[in-house]
Amino acid sequence: MARPPRLLPALLLLLCLCALPAPARSQNATAPAPASVEGFNCSASRAYPCQAYALYRAGFAGVPLDFAAIGDLFSVSRFMVAHANNLSTSAAPASGQPLLVPLQCGCPSRSRNAYAPTQYQIIHGDTYWIISTTKLQNLTQYQAVQRVNPTLVPTNLPDGVMVTFPVFCQCPAAADNATALVTYVMQPGDTYASVAAAFAVDAQSLVSLNGPESRAGQFAEILVPLRRQVSEILPPIVRVNNASATPASPNTTVVSNDRDGVVTGLAVGLGVVGALWLLQMLLLACLCRRLKAKGRRGDAVVSGDGVEGGRLAKSSSGGGGAGERFLVSDISEWLDKYRVFKVEELERGTGGFDDAHLINGSVYKANIDGEVFAVKRMKWDACEELKILQKVNHSNLVKLEGFCINSATGDCFLVYEYVENGSLDLWLLDRDRARRLDWRARLHIALDLAHGLQYIHEHTWPRVVHKDIKSSNVLLDARMRAKIANFGLAKTGHNAVTTHIVGTQGYIAPEYLADGLVTTKMDVFAYGVVLLELVSGREAADETGEPLWADAEDRVFRGRDERLEARVAAWMDPALAGQTCPPGSVASVVSVARACLHKDPSKRPSMVDVAYTLSKADEHFADYSGESVSVDGSSEIAAR
Repeated sequence: MARPPRLLPALLLLLCLCALPAPARSQNATAPAPASVEGFNCSASRAYPCQAYALYRAGFAGVPLDFAAIGDLFSVSRFMVAHANNLSTSAAPASGQPLLVPLQCGCPSRSRNAYAPTQYQIIHGDTYWIISTTKLQNLTQYQAVQRVNPTLVPTNLPDGVMVTFPVFCQCPAAADNATALVTYVMQPGDTYASVAAAFAVDAQSLVSLNGPESRAGQFAEILVPLRRQVSEILPPIVRVNNASATPASPNTTVVSNDRDGVVTGLAVGLGVVGALWLLQMLLLACLCRRLKAKGRRGDAVVSGDGVEGGRLAKSSSGGGGAGERFLVSDISEWLDKYRVFKVEELERGTGGFDDAHLINGSVYKANIDGEVFAVKRMKWDACEELKILQKVNHSNLVKLEGFCINSATGDCFLVYEYVENGSLDLWLLDRDRARRLDWRARLHIALDLAHGLQYIHEHTWPRVVHKDIKSSNVLLDARMRAKIANFGLAKTGHNAVTTHIVGTQGYIAPEYLADGLVTTKMDVFAYGVVLLELVSGREAADETGEPLWADAEDRVFRGRDERLEARVAAWMDPALAGQTCPPGSVASVVSVARACLHKDPSKRPSMVDVAYTLSKADEHFADYSGESVSVDGSSEIAAR
């Protein structure tokens, strides 16, 4: 009798293994590959952050053929887009024209994937997938959008909410032999050879960065190296199509191998350059004569017809005083998308900065051409504040609309959107207003503030630390949604140390007061104080100077957790006591405040964690059956 073959079990096992589906591409794969659904991996061999680019085609999905609109889509200025493509900001790109969009690429909040965050405001009908595949042309994927917006529900996006879209990007490694990397989306009919030719690189460099061509399917995001600095020498895909931005004459012909044509072109080019140089010298001579005629009044030099030119030069003429200061230095490229107001406009709009128009401090209400603005008047260089403001764009941050420089007086004016309902502290301390500010409204204010801080901490690079979070810097719009204002003390960077301690009593974090340590965790501490203000209706420090957080530590935080709701009920704002106010929701907010106020900054939560926890507290409220917190003489919780 023949023996059964011993190989049969092994063959069966091999067949079973072959039948299993191939594993999906891992986020941690080390082999080069096109982007996964969450982007390109961050790597220790690459230096972050860096300058990167995305290849974007103008005129699709309703985005206007305008550098400002394209810049807004990617959270950069139109100047930056135009400069990257060696075009004038006044040029209009043609429909379908390929453009290089500059990106600040990094790994925010120790993300495992590299991306450049851009903010997009949801309108009715938008979804993560629609925006990713249409307006952003597959430069990101909806799975990645979900990951960087953990507090939003993808299937229930309210109109007007700001969503962070992570545009895929990567920083070059030494082995890439590249000044920067471009994120390119494979189009129907593309091959590595055709893409390499379009960027004047060899196809093997695409294999080194992205793996075999077989893995780069249609609409896959791949990386393409740039060998030279952008705008010095543009890749052919951009250089060839730039002619469409300024159409040539119909009689113009180009013969690539015609030596005479080259000589003629050089002659014409040199002639044009010479003429422009001569014109510049004449304009400079006229400008000098004009300045001499004006004497030593210290007027600022402004290109164009005054402030409308939008390009501000340093005021360095004589005359002493404010005229000698550098009010705005080297920031014209950052302010390209802002309106430059005239001093006369602001004076008319505020009645000559009359006290009747004063909102608070040095902020005035202005009516200009039928629009209402808030004008902040300053006597110092606003350069740093402006540089921070141009980086941020979020529905929970007060929007900068424009600016103005009065070189004669040394005043700088920042013009903001007008936020109708004023600051949070005025609502909490006015008893009539406080009764109208129910728990749902207060909880939404806390969430809005958390989302705004999460954005500046997690989705800007370098990170922005506000340094002055307090209830008077939280403004409420017509719908009672909160916006963070006043970036006058804000700083970029992380773990900086300063000897110049500034802030408001009751909000200052212990490590900042003791050692001058500036981190995002000092904002988290101040946010915890604002949460206590929302719950208690009291100021951050009393008339004796005792901070609110110290009182909460004694009367609320200490004790058994099962008695927390009772302690909160005895301590909370009397204006809330008679309202429908779920105990679990209020106690959750107090617990978040306690975590934010931890004396060790490393043990405080991030604003991502805070926003997630508060969203759960909001769900508590939505599911609440109607029992409210009331306080009897024994400080016990009673159901109504």
